[in-house]
Amino acid sequence: MKPTISTLIEPYRSISIIGMCKNAGKTTVLNRIIRELAGGGQRLALTSIGRDGEDKDLVTGTKKPGIYIREGTLVATASDLILRHCDVSREILAATGVSTPMGEVILLRARSDGSVQLAGPSATSQLARLREDFFQFGADVVLIDGALSRKTLCSRSVTEATILCTGASYNKNIDTVVEDTAYYCQLLTLPETEDGALRRATAELDDPRATVIAGEQGSWTLPAGLAVPDALRREEAAGACSIFFGGALTDFAVKPLIMSSEKLEGLTFVVRDSSKILLSPDNFQRLGRRGVDLRVLDNVNLVALAINPFSAYGYHFNKDELMARMEARVGLPVINAREDAI
Repeated sequence: MKPTISTLIEPYRSISIIGMCKNAGKTTVLNRIIRELAGGGQRLALTSIGRDGEDKDLVTGTKKPGIYIREGTLVATASDLILRHCDVSREILAATGVSTPMGEVILLRARSDGSVQLAGPSATSQLARLREDFFQFGADVVLIDGALSRKTLCSRSVTEATILCTGASYNKNIDTVVEDTAYYCQLLTLPETEDGALRRATAELDDPRATVIAGEQGSWTLPAGLAVPDALRREEAAGACSIFFGGALTDFAVKPLIMSSEKLEGLTFVVRDSSKILLSPDNFQRLGRRGVDLRVLDNVNLVALAINPFSAYGYHFNKDELMARMEARVGLPVINAREDAI
């Protein structure tokens, strides 16, 4: 028997839910967690980094599930949504000072069961502060409806665990869905660097986008405009073991390294988090074949993959085939988001 989502997240007090695309099933998973935890005596807290809970997607026009909460649930959402789209009786707890296009984010406690729409903070520091506010007001579990494009907001500095949602809405081709999802799971689960000296050097950078080479002579911050292949031939880079890329690690950035004759075997490339890795699967594999180890400063604790075999655009996959293929490609528990909890 497959574990329930609530069983998989039981060890954690803060969980983010991200999707490979729109209509991947994030809100369905959120509602399932709410149902599974109902009656367990745990007080839930909810927010979102985008807008969630509306009847129809404002971009695609496709139908979306609403969010139905229980009395006692804590919610952080924009003031305009509270007035126009939340039908719960409520107790206003705090004004967060966080502005959104739909008004200031307000923290409230539901005094009745009902539907809500969510629109919360969009910055890591704001989410981390809101999480602590939730706990101070008595939350046992904080749930954040997130987005794959904002993976940094789902790092362990914000939430202890993450669920990734994928499915038929991503692409009509099941092969593409499976392979791309497996690749993103690989990126999200990259290990953190254990190089303490490199961590200290990156924490002291004046320019967070700078590149740092760490080696036997200590850490060296590259001057602006100096390419990494050229830097590796400099005396300051002698005995290099790690390279920190403060900006995005892109195909454009790594192609000269892949094509160069520089010895890359044994080098570790480090980025702040997996949101900074914008590599094609081919170039990711080429770096691996050159002996490069990829790591992050702050990783994501991906605890489950939720699949949705039904597309919002009118087609679907065979749920058993999608489940079997995902289980074969990712080393994670795989849950069908559309099936009722057992």
